[in-house]
Amino acid sequence: MSKIRTIHDLHRYEGEASKRFFVKLRYFFFTPGYTFTYFFRKASACSNIFGKILYYPLFHITKVITGIQIPIGTKIGKGLKIGHFGTIVVNPQAEIGENFNIAQGCLIGNALGKRKGVPKIGNNVVMSANSVIIGNVTIGNNVLIAPLSFVNIDVPDNSIVIGNPATIIPRDSSPTSKYIVFPAPETELFALRKEQPLESN
Repeated sequence: MSKIRTIHDLHRYEGEASKRFFVKLRYFFFTPGYTFTYFFRKASACSNIFGKILYYPLFHITKVITGIQIPIGTKIGKGLKIGHFGTIVVNPQAEIGENFNIAQGCLIGNALGKRKGVPKIGNNVVMSANSVIIGNVTIGNNVLIAPLSFVNIDVPDNSIVIGNPATIIPRDSSPTSKYIVFPAPETELFALRKEQPLESN
């Protein structure tokens, strides 16, 4: 697996245009979700004391300012996109795949009892505002979690999840395609889009 870089995450916002210098500056300074992601990636990648001295304090300051609690070292694949910042909490033991969208008010957390543990989330998953995933559950690839949903069950690939308790609505194809317009480079979806571009409505 190739190294995760901040450009993989920035690409999610504007695709190839994200390589432009002023676009990078705009997202770094004026998009809190990306600012957090930048310092999360940098702090997570630190392998020496000098990097930690630089990036750890900046990460924690950004965490307080944005209200996003994704601990350093949390396993998240290429292409993290935080669309709207604020009160996002992710358990450090959770595992999250590529091209993950998460909105404000979301929780990915631990549970006790029958589903003791933390979630494992596949590729190309979209968590809409104020949705919750808890417990030792597996969320498949290409899953759309609707707003205000409470998910404590396994979800198969190509599904929509809605409500509390969660109801699974199977789909023949990915329901998240229109929400993942620019997949991160070096991911399966990025390669697929090169062969089969997303149709515009």
